[in-house]
Amino acid sequence: MNGISRRRFIRLMGGAGAFSALNGLAWSLAGCGDTEKQSLDTGKQPQVKAKARAVIVGGGFGGASCAKYLRRFAADVQVTLIEPSRRFYTCPFSNTVLGGMNGMDYISHGYETLSERYAINVVHDTVSDIDPVAKRISLQAGNSVDYDALVLSPGIDFRWDAVEGYDESAAEMIPHAWQAGNQTQILGRQLVAMEDGGVVIIAPPGNPFRCPPGPYERASLIAHYLKTHKPRSKILMLDAKDKFSKQPLFMQGWEAVYPGMIEWVSGSDWGGIGRIDTQSRTLYSSFDKPHTADVINYIPPQMAGSIARNSGLANSDGWCPVDQRTFESNMHKDVYVIGDASVAGQMPKSGFAANSQGKVCAAGLAAKFHGIEMPDPSYVNTCYSLVAPDYGISVAAVYRLVDGEIKKVEGAGGVSPKDADAEFRRDEARYAVGWYQSITADSFT
Repeated sequence: MNGISRRRFIRLMGGAGAFSALNGLAWSLAGCGDTEKQSLDTGKQPQVKAKARAVIVGGGFGGASCAKYLRRFAADVQVTLIEPSRRFYTCPFSNTVLGGMNGMDYISHGYETLSERYAINVVHDTVSDIDPVAKRISLQAGNSVDYDALVLSPGIDFRWDAVEGYDESAAEMIPHAWQAGNQTQILGRQLVAMEDGGVVIIAPPGNPFRCPPGPYERASLIAHYLKTHKPRSKILMLDAKDKFSKQPLFMQGWEAVYPGMIEWVSGSDWGGIGRIDTQSRTLYSSFDKPHTADVINYIPPQMAGSIARNSGLANSDGWCPVDQRTFESNMHKDVYVIGDASVAGQMPKSGFAANSQGKVCAAGLAAKFHGIEMPDPSYVNTCYSLVAPDYGISVAAVYRLVDGEIKKVEGAGGVSPKDADAEFRRDEARYAVGWYQSITADSFT
């Protein structure tokens, strides 16, 4: 492939690694080719002459962002996005649904714009097999798709056998709600049906898992719902860990907004989950001490999505090791893994991280297809959490590649100050909403 210079490629990448502390997200492109510009300005689909075929599996933040930005970085690449669902429900801001602040439609996003505006071939099907030698994937519908580069963004699966008494069918009674959609609705209905004065147990897993601050934001926003509608109720957090992300900020917020409503217990203090009785809604610790509740949100330990594991891309821990510069798999050439499933150095498993990785991977593929050396990448992550609708906290980090591993840049980013006043917390809550609107627009439109 030719027709694109290294200088123009770097200019195209421009803001793809930019981080704005103002609202947590400031992605921009410094320019685009004539064909792509026609598409963006007029809405007309560009006339693409396919010279390389990139197939992306998984339409979450990582996969959708990779597909979109690959088309923007290299308009002459044929991009196919394969995703079983026609709507993607985001885990970010799903806690606002449980808190009664938003409906399910708020966290629902489609793929029409990616198809119509960027000429991405969106296929709603499930990958049943990957042949990395023939560079071909098979779909459940019976047909196959050939590729020159394959990007997997399969998200997570759960370790259903981690705790006695809990399997996939048990999630209908004791929901995890860690894959947004139907599970979010099940947990929401249980909270609505609970009597005032009831007890909600939230049981977060050990590391690593998707969205480290997520369970604690969930406790916060469920507490908001209970404070508003069922103020005599309590939340008991039985953690597998002895510390958690943004712990001082969350605990300070709980004391300020929900005094006496949320109790957090460390794994060392209660012993961790030994077994679950779904019928009686009881968790038994490893000490065999019972904890019964009206609603239980148990979040199981996690691993890479099944298509990655079944294709031999995962290690013995269940996650996918990659070249952290390009996200090419260490197991198979021309196969890339991004997002929650990948082993990405010090980056957390978050929607923002997946979005950032999708862009870096897209830049690497565009450079490879055009015979250009990829510039040194940078990566970012910003995570806003809502303690209440008007009380936000955040953490941000910038990452660089150091000796082949993604590591934090010391002194870059940071966390919300603990001594912030009410106006600062309100501003961060507004920034959180702006962050969500920006990242979903950046990924899906």
